[in-house]
Amino acid sequence: MLNSILTETFTIQSFLICMVSSILLGTGIAWVHSLFNQSSKGFVMTIALLPAIVQMVIMLVNGNLGTGVAVMGAFSLVRFRSIPGNAKEINSIFMAMAVGLATGMGYIGIAVLFVFIIVGINVLYNVTNFGEPNLNIKEKELKITIPEGLDYTEVFDDLFQQYTTKNELINVKTANMGSLYKLQYRIKLKNPMDEKAFIDELRCRNGNLEINCGKVSSLSEEL
Repeated sequence: MLNSILTETFTIQSFLICMVSSILLGTGIAWVHSLFNQSSKGFVMTIALLPAIVQMVIMLVNGNLGTGVAVMGAFSLVRFRSIPGNAKEINSIFMAMAVGLATGMGYIGIAVLFVFIIVGINVLYNVTNFGEPNLNIKEKELKITIPEGLDYTEVFDDLFQQYTTKNELINVKTANMGSLYKLQYRIKLKNPMDEKAFIDELRCRNGNLEINCGKVSSLSEEL
């Protein structure tokens, strides 16, 4: 069952079996991907057809070193004509390519078993809390704009000590031709109910310039 169906003699029957298997498995991968991700129709269609395309390439390249090098160079150019994807999209692309490699070498049983295992684990991870950030931390992202004449290194220390249990300066950048500083902090409030009082006191220190306090920016879609 796990052996290759391809022999030294290439037949239309074995080609069609591999092609149909690639399309069916690719469609399954694309369907599961669309259930848990907001991807475009074009991307989902690409995932569905990618195993069949890779399978065809592998069948034609098999045993021919020169053709393999040429195809590798052609595929490397595709990278520079595409936009970066998020982690889940890249995962689906690699999965579809792995299926195409397996079917292209005739290992239909291995390809089917691989898809069932990986898709099953993928569904399990998506329907559970696996990998989600700990919501009990209740950290917030605080952005404060201050005038250039205000020394930000110590000006808010007493307020942070009064209202927060954790504070860390993440980023500092200038704005408005250097007349303003934009500070970005990661904080954890002692009491969430004191958020308004905390912001009001910060406004008194920064000259009533812009202050933004919200959830920590999610990095889940970045590698």
